[in-house]
Amino acid sequence: MTTFRISEAAALLGVSSDTVRRWVDAGRLGAERDEQGHRRVNGADLAAFARSQIETGDDGGRSSARNRFRGIVTEVIRDAVMAQVEIAAGPFRVVSLMSRQAADELGLEVGVVAVAVIKSTNVVVEIPGHERVAGHV
Repeated sequence: MTTFRISEAAALLGVSSDTVRRWVDAGRLGAERDEQGHRRVNGADLAAFARSQIETGDDGGRSSARNRFRGIVTEVIRDAVMAQVEIAAGPFRVVSLMSRQAADELGLEVGVVAVAVIKSTNVVVEIPGHERVAGHV
């Protein structure tokens, strides 16, 4: 069974360790003490809690895209035709290339709140710390 220290759970949820401790103390997130007395969160319980915290972003519109990252625009680089827009969404960096016209029409500037909406059939999933080449263990 996978378990996480409070600090690891906090990093995965994009919040402080103090916030996770408050959630545990309030009974919102379960944790058990290990043999050293440190609190550990069960991986399945953490996943269920994370899922419950996901904002649906229900603004009345409909979309088949499920991956939405709300954040703040940290950089906009424009040339005559294209724009590169960087968004910091919690601990994540999302970079989008779009037409300059689209960036201008959206008013994308550093400091603006934006949502990166991602729909992709090609998503690479990695497990940190596991070095494995396809077909080789």
